[in-house]
Amino acid sequence: MKTLKILFAIAIATSIASCGSNESNDSNGGEEALSGTIMIDGSSTVYPISEAVAEEFRAEAPDVKVTIGSSGSGAGFKKFARGETDISDASRAIKESEVAACKEAGIDFTEITVAYDGLAVFVNKDNDWLSTITVADLKKLWEPEAEDVITRWNQLNPEWPDAEIHLFGPSTAHGTYDYFTEEIMGESGSSRSDYTACADYNVMVQGVSTDKYALGYVGLAFVESNADALKIVAVDNGNGPVLPSKETVSQGTYTPLGRSLYMYVKNESMKRPEVKAFVNFYLNNAAELAEDVGYIKLPAEMYKQQIEQLNAQ
Repeated sequence: MKTLKILFAIAIATSIASCGSNESNDSNGGEEALSGTIMIDGSSTVYPISEAVAEEFRAEAPDVKVTIGSSGSGAGFKKFARGETDISDASRAIKESEVAACKEAGIDFTEITVAYDGLAVFVNKDNDWLSTITVADLKKLWEPEAEDVITRWNQLNPEWPDAEIHLFGPSTAHGTYDYFTEEIMGESGSSRSDYTACADYNVMVQGVSTDKYALGYVGLAFVESNADALKIVAVDNGNGPVLPSKETVSQGTYTPLGRSLYMYVKNESMKRPEVKAFVNFYLNNAAELAEDVGYIKLPAEMYKQQIEQLNAQ
C-alpha cells in the first residue's frame, strides 16, 4: 500500500540520518528495513479489527511479527503496565488505577480511538415477548440486589412467561463488562454474579442461541454475525426504543450503550520504526477494515487528526 511504502521510506531516511552516513540499503530493498516483533493484547472486542489490520500489514512487511492476544481489556492493561506489550487494545477507556500502575512502572502511553461499537442486548430468536427493554429494567435485572431475587421473566413484566431467566455476559476481565455495568448501574464493577460469565464471546452466543429463556449482552458485531440464531432487543433510555446500528451508534442516538474502541500505544515503543509504521498503517486503514469486521468507522477527520498528533510527538 502507498501509505506503508511512504512510511518505509521515512524509516530508512531516519536510520541513515542517525548513522551519519550517506550509504543506503537499496540493494536489500527499502521494505526489508522493517523487522522486529510487535506485542498486542487486550480487548476481545477490538481483536477482530487489530487482527484484520495486522494481516494486511504482514503482507506489506513480512519481516515484522505482529502477535495479538485477546485476554480482555482489564487483563491487557495489566500486561501493558508490566511492560509485556507494546499496544493494549481496549473496549473502554483506561481506568485511573491502570494509569497509576503504568506511571509507577515508568510507562508513558498515547490513547488512540480506532472505531465505534454498540453493546447489543440479545435473546434467542424464538423469544416472542421481548423486543424492547428499558434501561431501568436492565438495571433491575443486572444489579447486585437482583442476585437470587429476580430470577423469572414475569418478575420484570407480569405479561411475560413464568419461566426462569438464564443470563449470559462477559467475564469481569472484559471491558464490555466494565462498560455495561458502569453505564447501566452507574458504577463500574457492580453487577449480579449469578450469571454465566463467558471469557469467550462465542460461548455466550452459543448459549443464548440454544436457550429460549436466555438473555445476554455483547458487542454488536458478534450478534450481527449470528443474526440467524439471535434477536437484538431495542433499548429505551426514555426517548423511545432504539436498536443498535451503524447509524444510531455513530449519531449518538443509541444511548447509553454506544461506545468508542481504543488502543493504547507505549510511547517508548513508538520510537521503533516497525511500531510507528504499524500504528500509522492501522489508522490509515481502520475505517475500511473496522467496517469489514462489523464495526463502525470514525469520521475521516478524526483519523487524520490522530495521525498528525502521533507523528508530531
